Amino acid sequence: MNICGYSLSSMKFPVWRFPRPLISLSSSSSRIMSIQNCSSSSSSSASISTSTESKQKKEYLPWLIVGLGNPGKKYAATRHNVGFEMVDTIAAAEGISMSTVSFKALFGKGFIGDVPVILAKPQTFMNSSGESVGAIVSYYKIPLKQVLVIFDDLDLPFAKLRLLPKGGHGGHNGMKSVINHFKGNVGFPRLRIGIGRPPGKMDPVAFVLRLFTKQEREEDHIARRYNLKRVNSFKALFLIR
Repeated sequence: MNICGYSLSSMKFPVWRFPRPLISLSSSSSRIMSIQNCSSSSSSSASISTSTESKQKKEYLPWLIVGLGNPGKKYAATRHNVGFEMVDTIAAAEGISMSTVSFKALFGKGFIGDVPVILAKPQTFMNSSGESVGAIVSYYKIPLKQVLVIFDDLDLPFAKLRLLPKGGHGGHNGMKSVINHFKGNVGFPRLRIGIGRPPGKMDPVAFVLRLFTKQEREEDHIARRYNLKRVNSFKALFLIR
């Protein structure tokens, strides 16, 4: 899998402390300052510059991007773990380390553009994912509209992606747990990744825990690259305004 061609720099996010400076001047502000500087002393110029920069400072709240799955090598390449895989792909693309264990999750902090993000892979096992997700949201006071949950979906054709701004759990036990820990609130975005229906009369539980075949993994890799290249920014991906 690969993710490319996206940027969050145009999005407005309100407060989180990160070491990277988040100050910018618009071109219009720069032009106004240059006009004023022509008729003012160097001291007034410094005053204008300081005043303008202070107004242009931006403070951010992070996005939380959660991939659902089961921990351990036994489940690593199964259909139920495509949420984990997508978070790993984002982490690799943005150079975000996922080596920290916190809030019962593999956890990483970084930036996409100038926007702070938290990446998380709950290690509670799928059916208790909400224990981890709820704790992260509560601790960092993240608005639910800035929580993106990524998970597998039996009702979508294999390797198809569907992004929704809100909705129910659709019978997915991991999502049930997350919604329960959000006190029933379903107003958060989610990215569903299709894994297809089980063949014949196979038990869906057994199917989601099956490994992908080599051919499926190759097709899945190509399909996700194609779909994600079509999404030219995380602004579009997160369905923000």
